[in-house]
Amino acid sequence: MSLKDKKILLGVSGSIAAYKAALLVRLLVKEEAQVKVILTDSAKEFITPLTLATLSKNPVLSSFTKNEIGQWNNHVELGLWADAMIIAPASAHTIAKCANGITDNLLVATYLSAKCPVFFAPAMDLDMYKHPSTLNNLDKLVSYGNHIIEAGYGELASGLVGEGRLAEPEHIIHELQRNFLKNPALHGKKVLVTAGPTQEPIDPVRFISNHSSGKMGFAIAEAFNMAGAEVIIVSGPVSIQAPIGIKVEKVFSAQQMYEVVEKQFAGSDIVILAAAVADYTPSHVANKKIKKKEEVFNIELTKTVDIAATLGKHKKANQLIVGFALETDNELDNAKGKLERKNFDLIVLNSLQDKGAGFRYDTNKIKILDRDGNIYDFDLKSKQEVAGDILNMVVSKIL
Repeated sequence: MSLKDKKILLGVSGSIAAYKAALLVRLLVKEEAQVKVILTDSAKEFITPLTLATLSKNPVLSSFTKNEIGQWNNHVELGLWADAMIIAPASAHTIAKCANGITDNLLVATYLSAKCPVFFAPAMDLDMYKHPSTLNNLDKLVSYGNHIIEAGYGELASGLVGEGRLAEPEHIIHELQRNFLKNPALHGKKVLVTAGPTQEPIDPVRFISNHSSGKMGFAIAEAFNMAGAEVIIVSGPVSIQAPIGIKVEKVFSAQQMYEVVEKQFAGSDIVILAAAVADYTPSHVANKKIKKKEEVFNIELTKTVDIAATLGKHKKANQLIVGFALETDNELDNAKGKLERKNFDLIVLNSLQDKGAGFRYDTNKIKILDRDGNIYDFDLKSKQEVAGDILNMVVSKIL
C-alpha cells in the first residue's frame, strides 16, 4: 500500500540513531508522502536540519519562533495537519516528556496537539530501555492511545548487545502502511496461514516434493497482517524472506507441518491452507545415501496426515477455514467436493489449464467457492492482488 499524499510529521529527538532519520525521510518521500520534520535541539548534535530539509523538501522546524520579528511555528496547526506522527528516534528523555506532558519544546507541544495516530520508535541503551521508569512511560503512552514500534535487538552504541536499537526505517514504514490499511473486522483476529511445499525424505540427501514456491501463501499472510490481523505462517522450505511483523514457523515434512499447525489451530480465528502438502511420504527413510545400483528402484509410500480434513473435523463455530484446490481437470466438481468433504468455509480454486496461474508464477487466476454454492471468478492478477481478493472475501464472511 502506498503512502501517496499522506501527511507525515516526523519528530527526531537526541539519539545516535538520529542518522537513520535521513533514510526514513527518503523512504517516505519515495512513497510520495508529504513530510515535515521537527528536530529537538539535542537531535541537531547528531544530524543537521539541512540534510532533512533537503530530503523532505520542506523546512525543518525546531523552535516555536521562526525569526526575530515574531513569526512562530504553530504547533496546533502542525498537529492538525498530520495524518500520522512518528517520533523516531524517541529518546528516553522525549518519551518521558511526552508521557508526562512536559511541554518545553516544539516537538512535545506538537505531540500534545496531534489528533492523528502517533507512533513512538524508542532508541536508547538496553539498561535505559528496560528501566522501570522508561517502561512505565511507554505504558502511559500506550494508555493514551499511542503506538509503540518496539526497539530491535543488536549491538548498541555503548558496545553492549541487547534491546534498544531503533527499528529499521523499512519496519517503521510498514507500521505506517499497516495503520492506514487496518480493517475493523480483523481487529484482534489471529490468522494461521500455511505456505510452500513439504519435503518428504528418502535418504539423507534426497526427498520428494513439488513445485510450490510459497509466494501465494506469503502474499496472503502479508495482506492479512497489513489489514490489522495477527498472523503466523507455517511454511515449508522456501526462499522468501519473512515479511515484517509476521512470525514464521519453518518446517520440512508434512508431519512436521501437521504438528505445528495442530498446536496453533485452537487459538486461530481464521485458517488459510495455502501450502502444497505431500499426500504421500516414504515408508522407510534410509540412514545413508542410496547408491545407484538397481535398474528399477521402488519406494514404498504411505499416506500423510490429511491436515485440512483433520482441522475441518475440529473446526469450531467461530472459526473460518479457507482451503485451496489446484486442479488439472474437472476443476469445479473437484473443488466443490473438497469444500464439502473437508468442511471448509471457502475454497480457492486454481487450474493449471489457466496460463499464468499456479506454481512458480508471480501471477495467479482464481475462483472462490463458498458453502452457499456461490462461485466468484477473478481475472489474472499479481499474487499480491489475488491475496487482496481473498482478504476481501474472508472479511465479507465474518462481518
